[in-house]
Amino acid sequence: MARPRTSTPQIGFVSLGCPKATVDAEHILTQLRAEGYDIAASYQDADLVIVNTCGFIDEAIEESLEAIAEALDENGKVIVTGCLGAMRDTDGNLLVNNALPNILAVTGPDSLQEVMDAVHTHLPRPHEPFVDLVPPQGIKLTPRHYAYLKISEGCNHACTFCIIPSLRGDLVSRPIGDVMQEAERLFKAGVKELLVISQDTGAYGIDVKSRMDFWGGKPLKTHVTPLVTALGQLAREHDAWVRLHYVYPYPHIDQIIPLMAEGLIVPYLDVPLQHAHPDVLRRMKRPASGERNIERIQAWRKLCPDITIRSTFITGFPSETDAEFNYLLDFIREAQIDRLGCFPYSPVEGAAANALPNPVPEEVREERRAQLMLLQEEISAKRLQAKIGKSVRVLIDAVGASGNALGRSAADAPEIDGVVHITRPANRLRKLNVGEFVDVMITDADTHDLWGEVQP
Repeated sequence: MARPRTSTPQIGFVSLGCPKATVDAEHILTQLRAEGYDIAASYQDADLVIVNTCGFIDEAIEESLEAIAEALDENGKVIVTGCLGAMRDTDGNLLVNNALPNILAVTGPDSLQEVMDAVHTHLPRPHEPFVDLVPPQGIKLTPRHYAYLKISEGCNHACTFCIIPSLRGDLVSRPIGDVMQEAERLFKAGVKELLVISQDTGAYGIDVKSRMDFWGGKPLKTHVTPLVTALGQLAREHDAWVRLHYVYPYPHIDQIIPLMAEGLIVPYLDVPLQHAHPDVLRRMKRPASGERNIERIQAWRKLCPDITIRSTFITGFPSETDAEFNYLLDFIREAQIDRLGCFPYSPVEGAAANALPNPVPEEVREERRAQLMLLQEEISAKRLQAKIGKSVRVLIDAVGASGNALGRSAADAPEIDGVVHITRPANRLRKLNVGEFVDVMITDADTHDLWGEVQP
């Protein structure tokens, strides 16, 4: 159970879910530290525990409920926030309270003030905030050399397999001046890679009709293209990377590809296509048509030959036929996606897709996922083999006792893509450091990872 009270209140923190949830957690942790709370290292040291949850699919819900139950068992005083906290049953009752009573408070995602109100109620703050208790970039859950930058909240789409809009609401874009100020603080704090995230990055600014704002005394439209341009210019000043995630293939995204070819931002685009067959995409109610995606990808590669395309797909969506699945396989063969994730369709309570006819049996969904991933392994291995004998720029993530290191190339986002295993030559006197960029000559490759030696 909770430890005896001491002079400085301590709060335990458990964070689950996607990078957007990570950013929510960072905001909460930053405010806690600003108000003088300490972050506890264990349940036993904490006066109470905050659990930041995910509720996207059944497995995430189960993981979140297990984390809450563990915190209740180990500590007894728990505040729940995040996507699971916003989910309700058909009677309008909170799912968390149904499953686990005796929780101190429950809030939804992006609910900083509500979380802090609950903390103040159950663990009064020790004193008024002092800004100097918090570093300028805030409290981060990522390593010091990379950070997530969330540019908007919510989504205006109604994809039938997704309940995120009902949890996080409609699209709300942050003022571009605020986004740029946060990016500048992060770069000045030593961040070497900024990962731009949102629910729908390409839609940034649509909700405010590209409203004009200011940064550094200059006007900037609240739109993804001016934002990415400004971020790239700022990153260049700090010898850093900018990487884009969750970008639907809207036509205006074509304007960003030349920025990658110029080296202003990392030539990497995370495009969640989800499927390729037009009929499946219509049943999914995807926000961008899939008929021209092959042409668009080919055009991107013509403009920027080094571009890495990452995407995710769903197999076994309701009514998916053998012909529609084979169409998807043909698309993957032609598109030659560099980095690919695939998930069997998972019915989520509240998703419109649950009402579609002809559900695909679970074993078929899984068989199709396995078949698609076998195909992707062949594609990935072939594309990585083509990098042997080439020099790539690598950002170091970890250094071992031997002096060898693990890092990532421009083609690799942290935690979801591959890594580069780096050997330091015996005659290289200077040691490698986390957060350092090095040039690596690639000597070997497998399905997902590269191996290479640091060049002089």
